[in-house]
Amino acid sequence: MSAKKSVLPVLGAALDVEGLRLYKDWILDMNRDLEVQDFIWADRLNGDWKIVADDIKKMLKKHKGRVGIHGPFWGLTLDNMDPEIRAIVTKRMLQGIDVCDYLGATHMVIHSPYTTWDHHNLDYNPGSRTEIIERVHETLHPVVRRAEEIGCTLVIENIEDVDPHARVELAKSFNSDAVQVSLDTGHANYAFGSTNGPPVDYYVRAAGDSLAHVHLHDTDGHADRHWAPGEGNIAWMEVFRALSQLDSNPRLILELRDKKKLMAGADYLIGLGVAV
Repeated sequence: MSAKKSVLPVLGAALDVEGLRLYKDWILDMNRDLEVQDFIWADRLNGDWKIVADDIKKMLKKHKGRVGIHGPFWGLTLDNMDPEIRAIVTKRMLQGIDVCDYLGATHMVIHSPYTTWDHHNLDYNPGSRTEIIERVHETLHPVVRRAEEIGCTLVIENIEDVDPHARVELAKSFNSDAVQVSLDTGHANYAFGSTNGPPVDYYVRAAGDSLAHVHLHDTDGHADRHWAPGEGNIAWMEVFRALSQLDSNPRLILELRDKKKLMAGADYLIGLGVAV
C-alpha cells in the first residue's frame, strides 16, 4: 500500500491496541501519526508490557509515520514536594521511556504540573515559580538524559493550566530538544470556559515552534469531555489558522473518549478544509 501525500496537515490518533486493530488501515493509508495509550498504567509497566508492545509492532510493520506513547500520569505529579514520591515518579517515567525505546516511539506525553491553585497563588508566594521548575528538573533529569539518548521527545501537556506560557517556560528551561510542548485543545477550552484561561488558539501562539504535539478533541468548556471535533464549541478554524503559522510540524492526534467517533471527528476537520 503506497502512502498518499498532502500539503495540509495529516491527522493522527491516540489509540490503545484494540483501537489500533479497528483503525489500522486508516493509520497506514497516509502514514498517520499514532499515539499508543496502553502504557499509562503502573500495573502494566510493572508487568510484561512487551506482550502488548509486540502486538503493536506487528500491526505497524509497514507504518512509516511517527509513533509515540502517552506516558504514565495517574497520581504522578512532576513537582511533588516529597523527594521519595518524586523518586517513584522518576521510575515510572523511565519505564515509559523503556517502552518508547522498545517501540521506536519518538514522543512521550507527560502532564504539566501547573494547577488552577498555582495560577492564583504562585506570584503571591515569592520564589514559587522557580521552586516548581527546580522540583520538576529533579524529577525529570535522568528521564530527559535517557530520552536524548534514544531520540525521544517529552511533550508537556496542559492539564489545569490557565496561563499558556508557564509550561512553555518550563520546557525551555531544560535547554534540550528532548523537552517540548504539547497542547490539549479540550483542556485549554475547559480553562477558557471554567477558569478564565484564554481561547485555545492563544495556547498555540504562546507555544510557537516549541509546540511538537496536539491532542485534538472538543468540549463545552465545562468538563474534560473528549468529544469529537464539532460536538463542542472550540473555534477550530482559528486554532488551525494559528497552527498553520508554525514550522514545528506538531503531531495532530485525535484523542476521543468514544473511539467509535474517530472518523466523524476526522471528517469534521477534513470538511473544514484544515487537515486530511
